[in-house]
Parts: sequence; structure tokens; C-alpha cells
Amino acid sequence: MAERGFAVVTGATSGIGREIARALTEHGFDVLRVGEDDYDLSTPEGVEALHAGLDRPVDVLALNAGVSEGGAFATGDLHAHLHLIDLNVRGTVHLAGLVTREMVARRRGRVLLTSSMVATMPGPFQATYNASKSFVQSFGLALRDELREHEVSVTVLMPGPTDTHIFARAGQLDTLLGASSHKADPADVAEQAVDALLAGRERVVAASLPLRLANLAGGVLPDSLKARLNAVIARPVR
Repeated sequence: MAERGFAVVTGATSGIGREIARALTEHGFDVLRVGEDDYDLSTPEGVEALHAGLDRPVDVLALNAGVSEGGAFATGDLHAHLHLIDLNVRGTVHLAGLVTREMVARRRGRVLLTSSMVATMPGPFQATYNASKSFVQSFGLALRDELREHEVSVTVLMPGPTDTHIFARAGQLDTLLGASSHKADPADVAEQAVDALLAGRERVVAASLPLRLANLAGGVLPDSLKARLNAVIARPVR
């Protein structure tokens, strides 16, 4: 009997990460679900401890762990913004670096990085979040090109607003973005993500048709206008 593939999913306690883990299980993978109570992936020690504890080669690495931080940057919690960068950016790069070199040596593996539709939009009132997702998108697409010759695929997931706890944790429930009832089901986002991952596709925009069309239109809008639009939906109402 063939051994089941092994997948590691970060940020798997809830939301999109939990649903990605579920979908991979349904596709026949043994899944290690990594949550914030297991390892602190915003620190080098946490990333290295997770990697050291892996007792099997990783066939699928889903780098989904991330947080947001709402409000004006200059008057906000600087430590929270720095923690966001440590988790969303540095932790993603660190774990990707440890695992992809093993995939390259085996000439086998698939990587999924969770970016966001906001990766193409400057983000007033969530400035570091949008910037971190821009980094993840660019990093993922560059990595995809580098790893192609080693038979390792990289897929970038770009969800739109999704019904998860991220808005509450970021203090954004008093924004048009956080209060909107038009959010995607994380299970639907995860299904699209895993289908794209297993097919080896470059990226998937997991959102409603109007939002996908808006994402395409965003490619031709000036950054100043996109920043203004983001400010409207992310500015606290109070």
C-alpha cells in the first residue's frame, strides 16, 4: 500500500487554514495542522522548532499563518505591526527556506502561499497587512520560477474578504470591510486553493465574480486611487 502524502498547514486553528487542512485530508494527505498555540512562527525559534519536529518529508507546505492590524499606523501599536511583519513575512520566508531546500533535493513538492487580493493595493488603515501580502505574492511568484526546474510547484492564493476571525482580531469590526456581510466562505476559498495547488497552477483569486472583476480592474487603476478606495473600506467608522 502506497504511503499517504504528508502536508504541513500553518495557521490551521481556524478560518482558511483549518479548511485547507480539511481539504487536503479529503484528498488523501496526512496533515500536520500548526496553530499559534503549537509554535510561535513569528520567531526564529518557533519556526526552527516546528521544522526540527517534522519526522517525514513534506510533500505539501501550505504557508497560511498570518495576522492583520487595523487603524492608523502612526498612532497605532507599533509592536503589533512589527509582530505582523515577523509572522506574515519573516516567518513565511524562514519556513519556506527550510522546507523547499528539502523538496529541491527530492525533486518533489508543492507549496501554497496565502497572499490576498489586497496585495496589489496600498493599504491605508491596514498599511503593514497589505504590504506583507504584496511581499508574499512577489516572493511566491519568484520562488515558483526558481523551483520550476526542480519539479517543485508554488501556488499563490489570493482570497478576497473571507468570513474568518481576522477582522475581529485586527480591531476592524467597525470598518466597512469588517462589517460587510458579503464575505466568502472559508471552505469555498480552501477548496479553490487546494484544487489550484494540486493542479500546479500559478495563483488563484478566491472571491466572488464581482470581486474577481474588481481585482482585474485594479491592474489598470493608479495606486493613488487604489489607496483611496482601501481607505474608504478600512477606515474605522467611529
